[in-house]
Amino acid sequence: MTNPRTVYRETDGRGATAVRLVVLLYEQAIQDLRQAVQAIEQNNIELRSNRINHALDVICLLQGTLNMERGGKVARNLVRFYETLRANLWEAHLHGSREKLSQQITDLLTLREAWAEVDRAESACAVPRLVPLSKDAADTSSGHLLLADWKA
Repeated sequence: MTNPRTVYRETDGRGATAVRLVVLLYEQAIQDLRQAVQAIEQNNIELRSNRINHALDVICLLQGTLNMERGGKVARNLVRFYETLRANLWEAHLHGSREKLSQQITDLLTLREAWAEVDRAESACAVPRLVPLSKDAADTSSGHLLLADWKA
């Protein structure tokens, strides 16, 4: 049986802008950490490990897509945030700390909301086109930030 949430996320991600993909990755990391908190409450070490490890993979993906040259100070701040987040997640995992995980969830929610605001602003600026653009126009005026633009 297919998980409806997974199907929704896959469908949502297919036509998403780079900013929307970042929001989805934050949501995944948050979901992973919430499941890790539940695993701690249930004393399920295997599930806790799996969820924290998956969240760490997502954080590495987010960090790996940063373009340090174009991102400037924001990219540098995000690198520091991701490095601190990873260290805190390892500490929380080592000590089985719900409190430490909850704080990381709060921090991720804050950044997720900031990215969601950028996504909303980007969507509000998008003008629906009723006629297809020529190839040349499509190449130069998409207005969307490509994921490749963030790569280092």
